[in-house]
Amino acid sequence: MNPINHGFTCPASEWAENPQMSSLIARCAQLAMLLEVSASPKPGNVDREHDYPDTCFEHFIASSVSVYPVIELAARSRNGIGALVRSAVCESSAWQKGGNTHFGAFLLLIPLSMAAGELFNSCGKATCKLSPDEFEELAARAHAFVRATDCEDAVEFYRAFEVAGVRVNSVDEFSLGGPDSTAELRAQEVTLYELMDIARGYDLIANEWTSGFGSCLEGARSIIEFMQAQNQGAENSVFNCSGTGINEAIVYTFLKLLSRHRDTFIQTKFDEATADYVSSRAGKILSAWEESSGDNTRENTRDFTALLPAVQEFDSELLKKRINPGSTADIIIAGLFIALLGGLRF
Repeated sequence: MNPINHGFTCPASEWAENPQMSSLIARCAQLAMLLEVSASPKPGNVDREHDYPDTCFEHFIASSVSVYPVIELAARSRNGIGALVRSAVCESSAWQKGGNTHFGAFLLLIPLSMAAGELFNSCGKATCKLSPDEFEELAARAHAFVRATDCEDAVEFYRAFEVAGVRVNSVDEFSLGGPDSTAELRAQEVTLYELMDIARGYDLIANEWTSGFGSCLEGARSIIEFMQAQNQGAENSVFNCSGTGINEAIVYTFLKLLSRHRDTFIQTKFDEATADYVSSRAGKILSAWEESSGDNTRENTRDFTALLPAVQEFDSELLKKRINPGSTADIIIAGLFIALLGGLRF
């Protein structure tokens, strides 16, 4: 299914010139989504070992694969974020029956992909790889793209909800379920960025849009730093991990971000107190592990396996209560995407 069939066209003059560039950007986005859902234990969320009754691991896999043409188009685009988001939701829904899997991730990946395409093209890079110093520039360009959204982007964003079935806090002035909502948007000429600005106080993804994708950058740096420390060599490594270390890097960063930022998906589904409890638990688990295996241990190593029992217990608790930190998972996907653009390999 071609995303252009969903009503979006982009003038050829606005496309990046190198097709290999947009292809690589799209593959980085796909791999980021696949790595996130595969990581385990990731407390409360679907992963390779845990499903929800109506949404399974395979649904996320199908969604991750299906969205390639939309992300590839986003990397060649300079406008149309709303239509691209709707196209991504349509592609995801056409390939799996598990409902909403990646709506929040699409809202982050699409402007970041547009920014990556513009950045690589403007710099005339021979290879599609960002240096750590260019992460801030990537976020700044993505922020510029979202600030430039218009009323039609807002209308397309609202239409995406008809397909995605997303759990959200409706903006009071523009009820997402209202039959006249798009007409009201057009009448008041409300942009998608303005909608996100209204929601920034109670939605983590909206806050990323309006604050410049700071948590996404935080996630990318945490994953990279973990992998660099793990790969220093067995004799000097500060992390004792199995396999490649990427699974542990994701789980560690997931807990880290969850402890620092209240997950607004939990807040919407339950309440603020529940979201705060989950963040507090994540922080205590990390602190206990760091204190018990930190600077005073032999060779300054941290045995990641020592963290797993507490994380698994936390995971079981959240799964039993059906508390899933979905917004944090979206941030992890964006962080992985940025890290992969920066050359992260494992």
